[in-house]
Amino acid sequence: MGARDLEQLRVEASTCTACDLYEHATQTVFGEGPGSARVVMIGEQPGDREDVEGRPFVGPAGRVLDDALEDAGIERASVYLTNAVKHFKWTPRGKRRLHQKPNGREIRACRPWWQGELDAIGPEVVVCLGATAAQAVFGLSFRLTQHRGEWQWIGDRRALATIHPSAVLRGEDERDTLFAGLVSDLRLVADLLGSQAPGSG
Repeated sequence: MGARDLEQLRVEASTCTACDLYEHATQTVFGEGPGSARVVMIGEQPGDREDVEGRPFVGPAGRVLDDALEDAGIERASVYLTNAVKHFKWTPRGKRRLHQKPNGREIRACRPWWQGELDAIGPEVVVCLGATAAQAVFGLSFRLTQHRGEWQWIGDRRALATIHPSAVLRGEDERDTLFAGLVSDLRLVADLLGSQAPGSG
């Protein structure tokens, strides 16, 4: 049932015009992963590569996330990956398209999509990757710097906020430290899933 609901949402989202971002994006980038996933990870928005391919987390930040998930002991194939905003917001810089942070109106316009994904999947854990995703989920007063790596609740679901993998790429001299912190946060998720695995008690 969850998979059918997701497919219906995917079709509906493909023609979304609730904000203006669709006018300059190649396509809607919907979530991807198993409809029975125990973990849903929500990022900010698709990047340039994701916009072209129509899949989330397939660019440089996605490769960082792959490595972090592996080090944390979580299989990427078991995770449902999506974004708080489904269209790529960008500004031209020569021949390049540079990421622009989505505004509040654009984030609110996309809220029904990721909420629909959560409702269809029913995950045990939600992970917000970056401040934009965390504020979209927990509210504008949420501060990632203060509450990163702390367990929160979304209704009856456990939730956690950590940095976006792109922050590791921007870290320059701090990349190793930032990556280690991301892995550490994801290990909290892996430990929780392990403690709640069937037969673990």
